[in-house]
Amino acid sequence: MVTIKKSKPIGKIVKGDKMKIDGKEYEVDVHSVMIDHGATKEMSIDVFDPKAKDDEGDFQIRYFNDQVEATIGFFELKGILYESKEIKKIEW
Repeated sequence: MVTIKKSKPIGKIVKGDKMKIDGKEYEVDVHSVMIDHGATKEMSIDVFDPKAKDDEGDFQIRYFNDQVEATIGFFELKGILYESKEIKKIEW
């Protein structure tokens, strides 16, 4: 289970905000709806490591807006696909 420490509701996260994942700081690029399922929305927050090389350091946080704590996940871009990464703590 992922420990979540929030400074504001996840829906209020915008481009330029900082997020920490397992102690490492990332910057938000975009927060958007991936899939609208009607009663719920599958959301994504694209983040990047500002200290990484151009072709590295792109990640995505995914969650369902009505079940954030139970569904939040972290993914790393590998080539053209995102691969799930296990995390312990996320902060914003």
